[in-house]
Amino acid sequence: MYNRGGDEMVKIIGAGLAGVEAAYFLANQNIDVKLYEMRPKKMTPAHQTGHFAELVCSNSLRSNDILNAVGLLKKEMQSFNSLIIEAAYYAEVPAGSSLAVDRDMFSSYIEDKIMNHKHIEVILDEVKEIDIDQYTIIAAGPLASDDLFQSIAKLLDQEHLHFFDAIAPIIDASSINMDVAYLKSRYDKGEAAYINCPMDKETYEKFYDALIHADKVEHKDFEQNVFEGCMPVEVMASRGKETLLYGPLKPVGLELEGKDKPYAVIQLRQDDYSKTMYNIVGFQTHLTWPAQKKVIQMIPGLEKAEIIRYGVMHRNTYIESPKVLNNAFQNLKYPKIFFAGQISGVEGYVESAASGLNAAIQMASLIKFDTLNPLPKETMMGAMAHYISSYNRQFVPMNANLGLFPELGYKHKKKERKMLYAQRSLKHLEAFKEDNPWII
Repeated sequence: MYNRGGDEMVKIIGAGLAGVEAAYFLANQNIDVKLYEMRPKKMTPAHQTGHFAELVCSNSLRSNDILNAVGLLKKEMQSFNSLIIEAAYYAEVPAGSSLAVDRDMFSSYIEDKIMNHKHIEVILDEVKEIDIDQYTIIAAGPLASDDLFQSIAKLLDQEHLHFFDAIAPIIDASSINMDVAYLKSRYDKGEAAYINCPMDKETYEKFYDALIHADKVEHKDFEQNVFEGCMPVEVMASRGKETLLYGPLKPVGLELEGKDKPYAVIQLRQDDYSKTMYNIVGFQTHLTWPAQKKVIQMIPGLEKAEIIRYGVMHRNTYIESPKVLNNAFQNLKYPKIFFAGQISGVEGYVESAASGLNAAIQMASLIKFDTLNPLPKETMMGAMAHYISSYNRQFVPMNANLGLFPELGYKHKKKERKMLYAQRSLKHLEAFKEDNPWII
C-alpha cells in the first residue's frame, strides 16, 4: 500500500556529503525536503567556505576498483543515481586508479542541482533543537554546532564521544621543483598523476628527526582519541623510524627507470582542475604553522614550496550508534529521526554520502509504505549499516572494508574472494532494486 501522510516533508540538518545525497534522493522520489545548513552564517573549525559538500580534508574519493571496498561502494551508489558520485565524475582530476576531484567544481555542481530542485527548499540557518514528531535526517557531520550536539546528546541520553582529525597542507604547484620531483602513479596504474618527491636514506633520516622534534599544537587527550584512519604524520612517525616507509612515504612502485631506487617518496595529489594546487598525501598534521613550513621545505622538490593552506586539527564527534540506531540509520526510540554521515559512525567521504543515501532510501520507504527495507548486508551499503547498528564493545567510526561482509559460506580460492564478494554484492543489490520498483 502506498501511504502518503500529511506530514511527509523531511527536514535534513546539514548540507554536507550525507545531507545533500539524502536530500537529492528524497526529492527525486517527489518527497518535499527542507535542507538546513548553518554555513556561512556560522562556520566550523575545519570548513573554509559556505559551499555544500565541501571537502575539508583530501580531495580524493579513493579507489575506483570494485575489488576494493570503496570502489564497490561507489558502484552500488551509482545504481541509485548518487548525486555525489555523479558530481565527482563531473569534477574529476587525474589521480591514477583513484577518483579525485576539483573541490570547487564538485561543490558547485552539487549546489546547482540542490538549489534548483523543485522539491528542495534550502534554509541557511542553524538548527538548535530536534523535533521528534518531524521526519528528520540529522546529517550535521562530525562538526555539528555545540547547541545542536547538546540537543542530540539529550535526545540520545549519552555523553559526548569524539576523536580528533587532521587536515593535510596544500602546496602551490608553481613552487614545486620539477627538476627534482617527477610525475608517476604507483605501479604506473592509470596516467602519471601524482607528483613524487624522492628521498635517499640520509635525507629521510634528517627529515624524520625534524618531524618528530617539531613544535606541535597541543590538544588535550589527543593521543588517546586520534582516529587511526586520519593519523597525523608526526604521530605515525613517533611509532617508529620506519613506520612512514610502510605508510604514506612508501617508495614501492614509484621507481624511475635509470634512477636509483628512492628510500622514501612523498606524493602530492592534484587538488584542483587547473592543476594549480597539490595536497601532500598522508601528511595530515597538527604541527604549528612555522614548523610545518620548516619540515615541508626539507622535502626534495619542495625547498621553496608556497603553502596555500596549512594543515590543521579539529574535533570530530560521533554518536555511539549501536546503542541508538538500527540498520536503517533510524533512531530506536524516535522512529521519525534518522542519522547519516560521520556523526552516525561511518568514516570517509564516500561512506558518509552512502549513509545519507541509505538513510534516505529507508526514510522514503517509511513515508510511502510505513515500513523500513534495510539493504542486504551482502552489499557494502548494507554491511556498513549492519556495522553501525551491531553491538561493539569499543565502537569507533569505520571506513568501508571487505571485513564487514558476511563470509561467502563455501570453499573458494583466496585470490578469487574479492571478486566473489563484488559479484555477490551486485547480485543482491539488483534483487533489492527489483523488489523495490518504486525507487526512481
